[in-house]
Amino acid sequence: MPDPTSSIDTRIEQVNQRLKAARLGVQIERRSQKLSLRATLPPRPGSDRLRPYQQRLSLNLPATTAGLKQAEQEAKILAAHLLQKTFDWRPYLGRGSGVRFSSADLIQRIQAFEQDFFHQPRRRKQTASATTTWETAYAPYLRKLLGTVEANPQFTLEEAIHATVRSIDETARSRQVCCTAFRALGNFLKLDLTIDFKALAGSYGPTATQARELPSEELILETFEKISHPAWRFVYGVMATYGLRNHEVFFCDYSALEQATPQPTLRVLSTSKTGSHEVWPFYPEWVDRFELRQICLPEIETDLQRTTLQRVGQYVTVQFRRYGLPFSPYDLRHAWAVRTIHLGLPDTIAARMMGHSVAIHTRTYHQWMTHRDQQRAVDAALSRIGYSQTST
Repeated sequence: MPDPTSSIDTRIEQVNQRLKAARLGVQIERRSQKLSLRATLPPRPGSDRLRPYQQRLSLNLPATTAGLKQAEQEAKILAAHLLQKTFDWRPYLGRGSGVRFSSADLIQRIQAFEQDFFHQPRRRKQTASATTTWETAYAPYLRKLLGTVEANPQFTLEEAIHATVRSIDETARSRQVCCTAFRALGNFLKLDLTIDFKALAGSYGPTATQARELPSEELILETFEKISHPAWRFVYGVMATYGLRNHEVFFCDYSALEQATPQPTLRVLSTSKTGSHEVWPFYPEWVDRFELRQICLPEIETDLQRTTLQRVGQYVTVQFRRYGLPFSPYDLRHAWAVRTIHLGLPDTIAARMMGHSVAIHTRTYHQWMTHRDQQRAVDAALSRIGYSQTST
């Protein structure tokens, strides 16, 4: 059975060829089952841009033969306005993405969005993880959006989203997270947003992690002695030896530590952020150096019916500050990862132990992986000509 979208895409391409041949500077795009125009347009009302740039205009027309015919006419009209310098945003902001919500209306829609978020099948099975995701990756930015709407009631929702995102440092990861949250909100509300979230997300990248100054092994060992409380010494030692996330320390099977095995493994439980996974110690001798066979966890609330993974993790951060430790808990995790790289552990295995994808592992630790791989290539090349470090 032929794909109907393939047929309409072919017709869109034919129309765009005609528009291009006429040098109109406007193209038609299909976004899901709707048609939009794309052209170099003046900045939207409320934007801090000063010069025209490539933007989309929602037509709210169906991706059908009839809709395409009307879209071609709209493209010609738009081109004429641009040529005559009479373009006005108002007729277009009145469509799909140009709706205005009062703060009260938007609160109701966000509440409905939250209910839908938690009722997704994959999240019903992992309520603790879903709660943490909502509280860290959605709720803060939705509250920020509400603040923008309250302060600027003249804004359309799309303008408010633009303003909210642009209030965040473009080099911060939080700007990317914010864009993800707003894209999901727009999809839930069935708004045909013309925002290019990929371009708006900023320039955060792996270099931010690469710039982190990680503690040396000597410093990790020295810092352990600064912690007087046995339970928090245990938490510190586990994180240093196994590279766990803050909250994972409290959701582990420690039974292997009670055995006399030289390399006791820990199993992070399925209640953690990324599900169950097994971790090996690096270095194995640190198990005894940090006295980890004497399992001693702090007494904190870990019932996920009454707390969240995020709050559990925050206890660890607070204690690091309390004891004046010279680095953050996550620095121990990053140091563990880099240690496995230097020791030659395959990236796929290390990523699995850390509970994240190989892609994230590679992106986060790219700097050290690149050096390791280059050194291996150099060593292999030199070995082929019989070179050794003792050669003269």
